[in-house]
Amino acid sequence: MKLLRDFLDSKAHLFHKGGKLEKFHALYEAPDTILFTPGEVTKGYTHVRDALDLKRMMITVVVALLPACLWAMYNTGLQANGAIAAGHALPIDNWQTALYQWMGLAFDPTSITACFVHGSLYFLPVWAMTFIVGGHIELGSAVIRGHEVNEGFLVTGFLFPLILPPTIPLWQVAIGIAFGVIIGKEVFGGTGMNVLNVALTARAFLFFAYPAQISGDKVWIAAEMVDGHSGATWLANAAAGGHADAFTSDLWWDAFYGFVPGSMGETSALACLLGAAVLIATQIGSWRTMFGVAVGTAAFGFLFNAIGSETNAMFSMPWYFHFVIGGWMFGTVFMATDPVTSAFTDKGKLIYGFGIGALVVLVRVVNPAYPEGMMLAILFMNMFAPFVDHFFVQANIKRRQRRLATSGT
Repeated sequence: MKLLRDFLDSKAHLFHKGGKLEKFHALYEAPDTILFTPGEVTKGYTHVRDALDLKRMMITVVVALLPACLWAMYNTGLQANGAIAAGHALPIDNWQTALYQWMGLAFDPTSITACFVHGSLYFLPVWAMTFIVGGHIELGSAVIRGHEVNEGFLVTGFLFPLILPPTIPLWQVAIGIAFGVIIGKEVFGGTGMNVLNVALTARAFLFFAYPAQISGDKVWIAAEMVDGHSGATWLANAAAGGHADAFTSDLWWDAFYGFVPGSMGETSALACLLGAAVLIATQIGSWRTMFGVAVGTAAFGFLFNAIGSETNAMFSMPWYFHFVIGGWMFGTVFMATDPVTSAFTDKGKLIYGFGIGALVVLVRVVNPAYPEGMMLAILFMNMFAPFVDHFFVQANIKRRQRRLATSGT
């Protein structure tokens, strides 16, 4: 690292103000920012200093996402290998078999290693494509604006692959993340200026542009299906009425641990809870927002259970199933708590979270054509977060004015 540090320092004068490559300062600054801590520090007592900067914040969120990333690779391989072992899918491709042989492994669909390796063959290309395309857009935007490259895209680059199905074409990954970064963030001014969550904006674009590939019945298991085998999520089947009598404790625990088909990083509620513990302990993710989502979900789940329906099985789904099915837990922990697009007042976070929880149940239950709902609920409340904060800020200002007026008399 010292050699790299010395090399960057020797070329710094070319990219700084007045240098021959001043226009491309972002190209120099990007690896310097990512690989090393800042060389400048505040001095004196006139500065407010905090151990948490943007880099540490983003890296902490990535650490919180690691359980979901690891489970994404394992469960994707588990679902695919299970389909292969059951005879519902074609055997593993020749190039994948060759990779196993090169690693000195025999393909055993029941082994943890086979599941992890097989799943990584789907997750890692999506992850790499996200960073290649999105990272270059970030870099290009910084060059055009003359800004420094920051770590804002680091978390988005991890979030986006985790909310995609394993069989998504890589060209759609590229188009989706490009739309999310450009339309969802850069047009607003870059990191910290966006109104909507960038990863969810990209996901929403793909959902409405290519619904068959994103939400079709056979996109959720990374294997070539034959014999009519369907890899649809349990939530999609429940919305279609196929599992009205299947709300069992075994199913709940399978969904809690993550042994179900779904978007790669959203299947395990347990992995998301591990991430939630990290975010709450470091005070990066708001427990108030998470609590508000849980209360809103439980309240509306109870409400629809009480109303009931003879034709819609989702009305009878117990409220606590919403917590472990689909992308609820992942969205609650990692998307709803986005510090840029969520509410920032303490009471506002509770209202903001409650709105998300209420909307996700409303969409899931009332609209069987779209059984998930978490993505749309968060994006909808993103737009209303400033309004929620506005009322609490104004109420606080008026309260202080009254207190000041009283003390002055």
